[in-house]
Amino acid sequence: MLEDQNSAPRRKFAWADKWVKMTGERARIDAKVNNTYIVYEKNGKLVKEFPNGNVVPLPNEDQS
Repeated sequence: MLEDQNSAPRRKFAWADKWVKMTGERARIDAKVNNTYIVYEKNGKLVKEFPNGNVVPLPNEDQS
């Protein structure tokens, strides 16, 4: 029997990974052009990423 050379699991919709990555890259480009920020989840917490590369955590909704 032939062994699977890739240890990564195969997804039914593999195109979705590529699409998500391209969407994130496009968001960064748009934020830089419009001098705004993007918001995404990093390590289970929401953060803002500014065009200059600064990443600032958002305050928890429970605390504010």
